[in-house]
Amino acid sequence: MVLRGLQSLLGRLYDVELPYDVYDFLVTDRRSVAGGERLNERRELDEELLLAETADGAGVALYVDPAVLARLEAADPHRALTESNLADYCTALEGVSHFVYSIWGLQRDLPVSLLELETQAEVDKYAITVFLLAEQMGGDSYPEQVHARLFDRVSFDARLEPEQYERYRTAHTLAAHYCRRLERRFVNRGVARIEAMVRELRSFYRLRHAAKLRHALA
Repeated sequence: MVLRGLQSLLGRLYDVELPYDVYDFLVTDRRSVAGGERLNERRELDEELLLAETADGAGVALYVDPAVLARLEAADPHRALTESNLADYCTALEGVSHFVYSIWGLQRDLPVSLLELETQAEVDKYAITVFLLAEQMGGDSYPEQVHARLFDRVSFDARLEPEQYERYRTAHTLAAHYCRRLERRFVNRGVARIEAMVRELRSFYRLRHAAKLRHALA
């Protein structure tokens, strides 16, 4: 299943193992999560992570639009990531990224800011896409077109409130800067130093709040 595959990719990349399956928290009916606190926005999006306080601590639910899931099951990006399924893949990956990062933080009693969450999700989309495409290309070269596709050819929803727009724009800018620096440090003539890049990504993943944002701009 596509979401489980994305959770597995994130877990392997960042050496983060959760004792939970994303499908145990997945909902595809908005009405069933109407009372939760949306971590994304107040708009109705194709994916939303929702948290609610419970007697046992925190309740977590990940909403992904069933039409997105159906299209991804029909055109699985793990087999072939193309322009035709890229948008749905990014939607699903963002949701799973939010889920994994939030649960990982909750397990360690580490609060997560919205800007931190969105910045990490943007980096996750870049990193997972790079490694997924590299594998699909045979693993012989670095797919350098990923940065331009994910960070240059984008637009923001006109319905965003000013505060929301600023958060998304800032997360996008921070991630674009950081991921470009990854390429400059670890990629030479289309060949990447994979182990060194993975170590850097894992270190970045474990930074929190201001330290993560500062490092992205370093």
